[in-house]
Amino acid sequence: MFASVALASLQVAIDRPYDYRIPDSLQDGVVPGTRVFVPFGSGNRVTEAFVLALSEESGYPDCKAILRVADEKPLLGREQLQLAYFMRERYFCTVYQALRTMLPAGFCLDKSGRRRNRDASLELVRLAVSADEASEYAAEKRRRSPRQAEILDLLCSFELLSVSDLLSHTGAGRPTLNRLRELGLIEIFQQEVLRRPQTESAERMPLPTLNDEQEAVFQGLLETLGCGESRVSLLSGVTGSGKTSIYAHLIAESLQQGKGAVLLVPEISLTPQMLARFSAWFGDEVAVMHSGLSSGERCDEWKRIQRGAARLVIGTRSAVFAPVQNLGLILMDEEQEDSYRSETNPRYHARDIARFRCHQNQAALVLGSATPDLGSRWRAETGEYGFFRLHERYNLKPLPAVHLVDMKQELRSGNGSLLSVPLREAILQRIERGEQSILFLNRRGSSKVVACSVCGYTYRCDHCSVSMTWHANRRRLICHYCGKSIPLPPVCPECGGSFRFLGAGTQMAEEELRRAFPDTGILRVDADSVNAAVSHRQLFQRFTDEKIPLMIGTQMIAKGLNFDNVTLVGVLSADQSLYCSDFRAGEHTFSLLTQVIGRCGRGEKSGEAYIQTFTPENEIIRLAARQDYESFYLQEIEMRRLQHAPPFSDRIGFSASGPDEQRVILALMKAKTMLQGMFSPEDGVEILGPVPFPVVKISDRYRYRLFLSCRATRNTRRILSAALSACSRDREMRKVSFYIDNDPTD
Repeated sequence: MFASVALASLQVAIDRPYDYRIPDSLQDGVVPGTRVFVPFGSGNRVTEAFVLALSEESGYPDCKAILRVADEKPLLGREQLQLAYFMRERYFCTVYQALRTMLPAGFCLDKSGRRRNRDASLELVRLAVSADEASEYAAEKRRRSPRQAEILDLLCSFELLSVSDLLSHTGAGRPTLNRLRELGLIEIFQQEVLRRPQTESAERMPLPTLNDEQEAVFQGLLETLGCGESRVSLLSGVTGSGKTSIYAHLIAESLQQGKGAVLLVPEISLTPQMLARFSAWFGDEVAVMHSGLSSGERCDEWKRIQRGAARLVIGTRSAVFAPVQNLGLILMDEEQEDSYRSETNPRYHARDIARFRCHQNQAALVLGSATPDLGSRWRAETGEYGFFRLHERYNLKPLPAVHLVDMKQELRSGNGSLLSVPLREAILQRIERGEQSILFLNRRGSSKVVACSVCGYTYRCDHCSVSMTWHANRRRLICHYCGKSIPLPPVCPECGGSFRFLGAGTQMAEEELRRAFPDTGILRVDADSVNAAVSHRQLFQRFTDEKIPLMIGTQMIAKGLNFDNVTLVGVLSADQSLYCSDFRAGEHTFSLLTQVIGRCGRGEKSGEAYIQTFTPENEIIRLAARQDYESFYLQEIEMRRLQHAPPFSDRIGFSASGPDEQRVILALMKAKTMLQGMFSPEDGVEILGPVPFPVVKISDRYRYRLFLSCRATRNTRRILSAALSACSRDREMRKVSFYIDNDPTD
């Protein structure tokens, strides 16, 4: 027998299945989906590989033999192997890289071939004889060996006990236990224990009641479940319209049909609230997967899913690979979010993976959002997707009243602080009424730039082409790209002048709020306040339980969260994400503003929002204030049509990075010439560049790329893959790394 394997550590240029002979001693262990170790290359370097398929003969003479098997059981099935080939073609990665992406990090193997994360187990004891025989022996030994008798009596009452509990309860020692095992009276064995993430225990609750509008949408989506074909539907609803309730009913229907479901959320911060709700509705059927879990918890949740013990998976981007048995439904909440896009190889989008998996399983895919991705909304309009809409909030409460505050006028009136006078007064009113407020500023730290007030010297990272951010609480300057950290000298190193602190982040906003409201509780939620010791769940729980009047945060607080007592939202800098090089800047800004405004007025009390901006006349900000997505969509889609931008064409980035900037640019110019010769005029491919990334240098590597405007057909991807392989083999480009990114965002 021969095995076709996908080898690790291969470049795209030489990635293909390699055949190996299966020794007789390994015939039973080598099956598709398992990992093996094989000799590779002229030096027979021991290399890890995934088994893809088995055959009785090979077209290659003198095949080398597999050395050993790494897994007792296959980790991946036929569905995952097919998905890997799809990812290889779509995302220009190797088959091994695709397969490795599907597994939690805890399944990685060390140099000795052992898993880095070991299985947890519990040592258990049970009787090896009948209860009558054990009782008879205990009666005989009660006087001379009371500990033995006590152990046997306890095991007669409890069929199975852990060794630690048994010894603790009886006071016996390990030698006593070993003696009973030698006599053949008891059996000691190891049993696997699955580590579970800590969740709040919640009583089982009935599913939420749907109002008339929700019920109509649910009935429409219900037709896509179990219909025998894969269908994609877009569910668009204003913030607070109750999309989560519809998700719950769809999941319940899928489970009732004997099928599994996956619910994807864009941020880890949303997972605890989602998990608490769905655990109350579905109990132990729920498994959670995200990077906030320990490696052991992720591995064991993955096992529960693979074994069918958990049929509903809730998680972030990587949860789209969860090995759900008999998949029937995938739901993507806030489907427009960029966090669903992987920034490391393979550079996949969870929406594409979800569509492929649903096609494999004839399952339904539901994309939910208050501000859908323009491509998804256009596909719904053209009939490629089903389209369902929720026009009103679940409790029929009006959307928050939104006020635009012109910060230029605030400066003219002498107010140079982060808080405008109207927002400050609104916060004070909520504090007096015992209500809560959320302030949004999508930049952490204290000041974006530290500059000398005399000579203008600024602190820039030595390894990245960005300014270092001042973090007042740590008294250090930190690069948010490579993590470099330095203390701030008392004076300018160039001229000895004093420093000015320009720009503002959440830490500075927190300090200003404490000065403005000295006796008021304030909670900050950003990447600096969330860590291994303090989780998102703990911070949000404090905000709810302690009724903290003010919460200031970054994008972590902008979407998906539900706080009944929040009646005010303030956006401190609405222009921050609007003016940048990305053609999606307007879409991102509109979505972010709409989402954060929707965090207030979700309970019985009405909500109000203040958007602080230096450009109140900007149409995107005005439409976001009105929460008028349809008008924004009609305006933006026409702009995309004129630009011939997605969804009317595809954009592909052919990127290169290296330590020598000039070498990177020359390598891309050579790659551009190569691509121009490989595409014909009939392909309609336009190649622009090389152009630098918005942040051109990160960790001492310069980054440039070509932009291709085209239709990403199979032929286009084939040519790009061939060009990528050619660049990887070119000796003149040895110190330059290349990769291809579908639809790059920056």
